[in-house]
Amino acid sequence: MSEDRGAKKLRRTMLPLAVLAASALALTGCSGGTDAAAGGGGITVPDIPAATEVGDGEGEVNIVAWAGFVEDGTTNPDADWVSAFEEQTGCMVNRKVGATSDEMVQLMRTGEYDVVSASGDASLRLIAGGDVQPINTDLVPNFGNLVEGLKGQIYDTLNGKSYGVPIGRGANVLMYNTDLVPEAPDSWAATWEPDSEYAGKIMAYDSPIFIADAALYLMATQPDLGITNPYALDETQLDAAVELLEQQNGIAGEYWNDALKAVSSISSGTAALGTGWQVIVNLAQNDGGPVEAVLPKEGATGWSDTWMIHAEAKNQNCAYQWIDYASSPEVNAAIAQNFGMAPANTLACEGSEANIAHCETFHATDEEYYKNVWMWTTPVEECLDGRTDVTCTNYQQWTEAWTRVKG
Repeated sequence: MSEDRGAKKLRRTMLPLAVLAASALALTGCSGGTDAAAGGGGITVPDIPAATEVGDGEGEVNIVAWAGFVEDGTTNPDADWVSAFEEQTGCMVNRKVGATSDEMVQLMRTGEYDVVSASGDASLRLIAGGDVQPINTDLVPNFGNLVEGLKGQIYDTLNGKSYGVPIGRGANVLMYNTDLVPEAPDSWAATWEPDSEYAGKIMAYDSPIFIADAALYLMATQPDLGITNPYALDETQLDAAVELLEQQNGIAGEYWNDALKAVSSISSGTAALGTGWQVIVNLAQNDGGPVEAVLPKEGATGWSDTWMIHAEAKNQNCAYQWIDYASSPEVNAAIAQNFGMAPANTLACEGSEANIAHCETFHATDEEYYKNVWMWTTPVEECLDGRTDVTCTNYQQWTEAWTRVKG
């Protein structure tokens, strides 16, 4: 297969499910913060034992997941990794597509689902709430091949225990239309400062978690605020972030939470630049849009998802079998390419030209790149930056603040 044909195959495979995945990712918040220590940050975690062995499958496994993660060929005939799993294990997969992280938390708390593909604003709540169990990584052979930068992060590891198996990750990059922005920007400044020459043509992400993007910019431009983690904001720091967001509101042309809308806006020039995902850039370029992206000097926020098992999973053996299967190089590559993210398994970046090209595009094994990316995580009162002399603001406060920003 030639390089061009390989690239075309990659695009054909990615496009259908990337579109579906966009609506799911729009309201998620994946957790982490590359520099965050996995010590618990003062978060109380119920003492739930991990499994000690994987026995015979129970005959089924119930999974709540983002669109594009658990595919049986129904959505896209070229995307089917569920059928092989069912044949190999005898575990029939019952999938529920989650629309938001809040919905996923609610569904897991019903006890009807064994496995969830949790984003950061769901995973931390599930762990602290005793809704998911620690993972015995010895029972997940493919865990050993996962990229080191995804192991031991706060979104799936607390008090030395792993509660999830990473699926993939991505950065919230600065997208720009090269017809309107001919020189690649190296800073987020043009999206925040009131004198931006692109006022009225700036795209911003429509979610309370976007407050972290403002905090990230303040970390670089107003160090006296003392922000060291964009997800650990005391009331003064949150107020400063909200002030910056309100300032941006005056120059923003649009807010987006639909990736297809973002593709259209940045490709057509309705928007000149703004926050986006690499998959949006890819889709725009595939349609001939004059779109590029950079990781600015201030760094960026980002997202990562993990497989987690219910604390009292009715089909625990099948759950473990699914997670290991989905973490294999072949399946993890398929999920990542359909969803539009960097795969977690390093071996998913080997073999075919499509695998290699995809991993290069998404910086899959480039830890230097991800050192500058703060993975989405749920803000909680126990400051994730380690401070104990103040109380940090929680996600409810961020949600209320975001409502004020949007008006």
